[in-house]
Amino acid sequence: MSPNLDSPVQIQMAVSVFKSPLRGEYSGNKGMEGKQPTGRRRVFVQTETGCVLGMDLDRCDNAHTVKRRLQLAFNFPTEESSLTFGDMVLKNDLSAVRNDSPLLLTRNFLHRSSSTPCLSPTGKDIQQRDQSGPIEILGHSSQFARTKQLVKDIVKAIKNGVDPIPVHSGLGGAYYFRNSRGESVAIVKPTDEEPFAPNNPKGFVGKALGQPGLKRTVRVGETGFREVAAYLLDYDHFANVPPTALVKITHSVFNVNDGVNGNKPHQKKQVSKIASFQQFIPHDFDASDHGTSSFPVAAVHRIGILDIRILNTDRHAGNLLVRKLDDGAGRFSQVELIPIDHGLCLPESLEDPYFEWIHWPQASIPFSEDELEYIKNLDPIRDSEMLRMELPMIRDACLRVLVLCSIFLKEAASYGLCLAEIGEMMSREFRAGEEEPSELELVCLEARRLIAEREVLSPKTDGGEDEFQFDIDCEEDEFYFTPKLGADNFMNRGPLHFGIGDANGRFQLSKLEESIEEEEEESEGEGEGEGEQRVVAGIPTPPAGVLTISKLSMSLKDNSLGEKFLVAKPERSYLANTSSGHRSANEQLPTSMSFVKLSDMNDEEWVLFLEKFQELLDPAFAKRKSVTVGQRQRQRLGTSCQF
Repeated sequence: MSPNLDSPVQIQMAVSVFKSPLRGEYSGNKGMEGKQPTGRRRVFVQTETGCVLGMDLDRCDNAHTVKRRLQLAFNFPTEESSLTFGDMVLKNDLSAVRNDSPLLLTRNFLHRSSSTPCLSPTGKDIQQRDQSGPIEILGHSSQFARTKQLVKDIVKAIKNGVDPIPVHSGLGGAYYFRNSRGESVAIVKPTDEEPFAPNNPKGFVGKALGQPGLKRTVRVGETGFREVAAYLLDYDHFANVPPTALVKITHSVFNVNDGVNGNKPHQKKQVSKIASFQQFIPHDFDASDHGTSSFPVAAVHRIGILDIRILNTDRHAGNLLVRKLDDGAGRFSQVELIPIDHGLCLPESLEDPYFEWIHWPQASIPFSEDELEYIKNLDPIRDSEMLRMELPMIRDACLRVLVLCSIFLKEAASYGLCLAEIGEMMSREFRAGEEEPSELELVCLEARRLIAEREVLSPKTDGGEDEFQFDIDCEEDEFYFTPKLGADNFMNRGPLHFGIGDANGRFQLSKLEESIEEEEEESEGEGEGEGEQRVVAGIPTPPAGVLTISKLSMSLKDNSLGEKFLVAKPERSYLANTSSGHRSANEQLPTSMSFVKLSDMNDEEWVLFLEKFQELLDPAFAKRKSVTVGQRQRQRLGTSCQF
């Protein structure tokens, strides 16, 4: 184990970042002591249909004040609506809201869809109600120095009549903003023009901001701050992420749909948007257009290290830019890699990642000493505190994923695993057409099972609050699993054996299904006269020793062993329809899957989970090493026998 992570004190520090409640009204004296903002603050309020208004708040202002100003500015009712700030629902007190924070206004009881158009004010209205400039940076990080200069150049160009250019590729709305010479210097992606967002210009509409998006664990409208998070986490420009910031930006080039069908208005008006703002890097091509053999090992390693830390679910070749480097003699023998498009990183649960580099030969080369030193010095607790300070709207679930994946990277690297091995342990596999959980998921499930088993053996009298469940999951029911595997015999199993699954130690998801009706019958039969259930690590636990996990819309069962684990059932296949026209999100969303959640644990359970998680890593790494050695031996044998 890494020396700076195995201490109980260090483990307990992991909860210091998550003191604000995961849901419910924010309590001003909870987790923000000594950090209450004073005087005037500037905030940016966005409705679920994309309208944005910047406003200055006094100390005496409250949530009702904000709603009233929105009602006057946009001329639409704000009754039965909630003002949210990340995980917090702001009922009245705004003391948790810091300067330059984005807030989201959502409706409570009305059916949320894109049927309500964005009633964005005209340019004249904006000047009357919001005296800000055309581009405002949300945040004051020292890392935004380059972005501030780009903003000045772009504002000057706009005044000189140099307008931005829409980007026609991709699923979401994006725009090249130019300098006075007409050169593209930044790419801007409005949050309300993301795939499935209400103002998407390419027909991918049907969701309100805050609902599940292209990935079910990344909400619509929340990819922008993830782009910024990836840049802020790229210390010392290690992975070469371009400078990125969150901005409020006003221009007539942006798209505003009119009604549920996404019809575009005939007359363009000045509208304000919250958007990610990233420096445009001139390049020659992307990784899909170039052979990977010329990519520097160090560049692949550094991008891979970042992808693992942030659990990037979308690292494909198209978002790895390639730029030729002149060696000084007029030859372009070297290339530089620039990673972009990090909007689908830091999901709210352990989403299945996608690492394009996982099978590149560079990923199988051991880390260098400099890379190992960089990994060793990573501090996930410091990273979480930094993101909470710079991006106060980020959800606690995202920060827990960052902490878990950073610990996994640090321990795996110290054990001697290479980048490819680490990536493979984090990725799900398809065998015989069936999806199997990753080794990382299995370790997490086992850690949670050990916590639940410990609580059953040592019950506590705890009324407990209702635990937060990721509210974009499917409906809740219950299913059971029987605890069998202890930490001591964890290492004695096969390469991926966790007491479940097939001979390879994995289980196929579709073969582990059983009906909800059978579960309910079992629940009724086994639960009579056994008292109330308790919640342990987010798992309802009956006192009779049978552990109950909160389930989604289906349950899964290993018939041979009688054990059931938290996995998911496909509800529908992905409709790869690329015809023109406006398609609803339900027609375009991929198969609904379930992933291990970390946000449903309270602070005490989170600490225990991290302890058990780290205890289980060494045997998991040892098994992975043995599998890798066996594969290499078979490969050498196969090669020698080919003629």
